[in-house]
Amino acid sequence: MTQATAIIVGASSLLSREIIKQLSEQGVELALLAQDPDSLKDFTENLPSPVQVFPLNISEPASIISTIENAWQAVGGAHLVLVNTGLNSYSSELPWLPEQDIITVNVQGFAAICNTSFRLFKTQGYGQLAAINSIAGLRGGPSVAYHASKAFATNYLEGLSMHAQRLKLPITITDLQLGLLDKAAMQQNRLWLSPPNEVASQIIKAMKAGKRKVYVTKRWRLVAWLTKLLPEFVYNTRHWRTKAERKAAKAQGKK
Repeated sequence: MTQATAIIVGASSLLSREIIKQLSEQGVELALLAQDPDSLKDFTENLPSPVQVFPLNISEPASIISTIENAWQAVGGAHLVLVNTGLNSYSSELPWLPEQDIITVNVQGFAAICNTSFRLFKTQGYGQLAAINSIAGLRGGPSVAYHASKAFATNYLEGLSMHAQRLKLPITITDLQLGLLDKAAMQQNRLWLSPPNEVASQIIKAMKAGKRKVYVTKRWRLVAWLTKLLPEFVYNTRHWRTKAERKAAKAQGKK
């Protein structure tokens, strides 16, 4: 391979599009995997570098493996595979079906993507596997399966990195720990909510530097550090009681 090539798994999100745009501007040939390939048609037509789009069935691990192999062959191998997939939901009733869907996509689907990519890199002899993960995996949380799935992703990536070292292969594994951007967006917190182009830029910079694990944006490192340090009773009370629950508790305390 002479031209840099990358496979982006989960290409439809706003963040993925920004990363794709910046990589394309740098001359990277791209293979994009998306659940709705047609939704990317107008977007890809304006990209300056070669690009191909493939359908992604994220809930079917066997299908995922086949699709990645096809994309790999189409671009003649890849320098980079970037994974940006995942489901999240929350209900105080904890119904099983949403939990099951999160586990299927965030655990089974994620593992199938990473395992297949690592195998292809091993045959090729080099490469980089990067995954957009979340600091939500540092502790348990109200979206029980989501938090647990992000912890799984962190440990799975660490295991692959250790395996590459044992094999003495130049395969870089990069765990991109995003901050709680959804929460920051809901609170309209400008301090913690960075523009997508800045987030994408930091992600690309970290991948180019071959970072093993990085917090994006950098300011979320402090939140991650505090999250790990807080004792459980403080962490639970501070983080998970709803505004209505706090109001009720305050009112009860006055009586």
